[in-house]
Amino acid sequence: MTQDVVTVERLIPAPAAEIFALLSDPSRHHEFDGSGTVREARDVPEHLELGATFGMNMVLGVPYAMRSTVVEFEEDRRLAWQTRAPISLVDPFAGGRIWRYELEPVEGGTLVKESWDIRKESPVTRPIVRRAATKTAENMTRTLERIAQVLAKQ
Repeated sequence: MTQDVVTVERLIPAPAAEIFALLSDPSRHHEFDGSGTVREARDVPEHLELGATFGMNMVLGVPYAMRSTVVEFEEDRRLAWQTRAPISLVDPFAGGRIWRYELEPVEGGTLVKESWDIRKESPVTRPIVRRAATKTAENMTRTLERIAQVLAKQ
């Protein structure tokens, strides 16, 4: 863990393809979000791929929205999206963090690593966002727990 990249990991007893299918369906992100902020996806393409975009309605005290662009994509292995404000005029002043999932098949399932990467966060908001690193790590740990629970019920 660095100051601007926080990573948590968990062995999930499921094949990487099943985990990737869940992660790559933004309409299901609210099912496993450990922060409690994700509400519903909007403008979701039929399939995620490099460069695809989707929106997300969120709440953190007050409702807000984000738009995400897939910036890394390797089927069943790696998926990352960068979040920004839904209005591009705001981009230089807020957003830019990257949420990344890396999947490694191992004995007993898949090692899942989730990273919160703020190296491309706006310089305006990065110092403020950086203060959330510890809480974000806790939320990501809950997210990986919830992914395991969701997949166990399928």
